[in-house]
Amino acid sequence: MQVSIDGQRLWSSLMAMAEIGATSNGGSNRLALTPEDTAGRQQLIEWCADIGCHVRSDAVGNLFFRRPGAREDLAPAAVGSHLDTQPKGGRFDGVLGVLAGLEVFRTLHDHQIVTERPLELIVWTNEEGSRFAPAMMASGTYAGVFTVEETLARQDEQGISFGQALEETGMKGSLPIGEPRLASFLELHIEQGPVLEEEGLDIGVVTGVQGMRWFDLTIEGSAAHAGTTPMAYRHDALAAAARLIDRLYAIAAIAATDTSGDSKVTFGCLEIDTPSRNVIPAQVTMTVDLRHVHDDQLDALEARFYSELDALVETFGVVITPQRLWNSPVVAFNEQCIASIEQATKARGIAYRRMLSGAGHDAVYVSRVAPTAMIFIPCRDGISHNEAEYSTPEQCALGTQVLCDALLHNANDLEVTQ
Repeated sequence: MQVSIDGQRLWSSLMAMAEIGATSNGGSNRLALTPEDTAGRQQLIEWCADIGCHVRSDAVGNLFFRRPGAREDLAPAAVGSHLDTQPKGGRFDGVLGVLAGLEVFRTLHDHQIVTERPLELIVWTNEEGSRFAPAMMASGTYAGVFTVEETLARQDEQGISFGQALEETGMKGSLPIGEPRLASFLELHIEQGPVLEEEGLDIGVVTGVQGMRWFDLTIEGSAAHAGTTPMAYRHDALAAAARLIDRLYAIAAIAATDTSGDSKVTFGCLEIDTPSRNVIPAQVTMTVDLRHVHDDQLDALEARFYSELDALVETFGVVITPQRLWNSPVVAFNEQCIASIEQATKARGIAYRRMLSGAGHDAVYVSRVAPTAMIFIPCRDGISHNEAEYSTPEQCALGTQVLCDALLHNANDLEVTQ
């Protein structure tokens, strides 16, 4: 069964959502569980109500929009992503996967198509992790990786807990965590990298996600006068942080040429406690993000990271307190879900490639409890987590069409794949 989605309607929905929390340079700011995020969710609820889909939510605010099937006794086939953004994020990261699902539901509504399985459109809470760390927290709770209690207790930089923020949205629900159980889950997303654009391809059939580990790090030295303290007597926390950044970048650059895969190292946050122009920094807090496509190589990168910390203690006379905040192993997606996307892409004569994702997505955790795969579309210059993030209307429509076709296949397949 092939039906055509309405690309213009999809684009209009994307641009309407982008107006909620719009930034001055054409991006979006809808941090998780803020009034802007809540307004975006409320808009989606209204759109889904227009086509007869009712919403339920669970204890961590995940939203589930049900479209009935011919066999309500069967587990649903699902699509979805997230609506929260980075502080100065783009208009497509996450939101495309949600509104593409809405467009598929609208298309099926227009054609009065009833699938065998019921369908679910899912909005996962706090995927970005920019307000409450770690990322993908609510989909991880759904999958049993985090408990409800520890998720609700997470705090933002202002000391507001996830649970308090969720209560203020009014979107905390009674749906049991882990329900509904899914027959399959598909997530459409912009690539967030340059590969598809550089290779002139329209679709990425995503076979898995590289491993990721997040660390919080505190480096404690001693405050001293910048003019009277000789270099040999200093215990400079910032100098130690700078050495760590330089060393790990060099290690990753060398490892990136290794045929085993790419190492990636990122220091996204760095803060000096009580900074002053003429005082040697006594304490630095920072974040470290390590990634690799092979778990054994990620283990080696983490071991090298700890080795470098030991060297800093010896060289600078500082005290270092590392905390591993998050560990997401390399993920391999479900072969039958991958095949449904690949078959849909081939049937439309679309140029594609199989690929791994370098970024984390809610699909990572969902894949632990349901057959899962992802679809990528190109984004201009590979830019994401940036107000300049952009995919064309045609690219968004093509990805949504593949999503629609693959979802229909999964929704009418009565074999349980996992």
